[in-house]
Amino acid sequence: MDEETRNLFRDRAAVMKALAHPTRLFIVDQLGKRETCVCELATMTGADMSTVSKHLLILKSAGIVEDDKRGLQVFYRIKFPCVLKFFDCIEGVLVASAKERLKRYSK
Repeated sequence: MDEETRNLFRDRAAVMKALAHPTRLFIVDQLGKRETCVCELATMTGADMSTVSKHLLILKSAGIVEDDKRGLQVFYRIKFPCVLKFFDCIEGVLVASAKERLKRYSK
């Protein structure tokens, strides 16, 4: 593998790593519905604002979300909505895997 290819896959892995946490997946899902402030995301997740802010920083660093500071509040939104299509793919894998397991155990 050449360096350019290695860099491409490293960058892809960084985006996937940023998504590889249940709370961050939930946050991305919620931001896919509408722009939301940190305080509201904290309420939705049941986590404190500093924890949610850390999750958002990871997502922002990966280029998945962007923010907009308004007074004392920071609002977040999805930067690239195509990320949400990834959820459909994951759901497809989960459903297919469940069907395969069910089929295996039904024999």
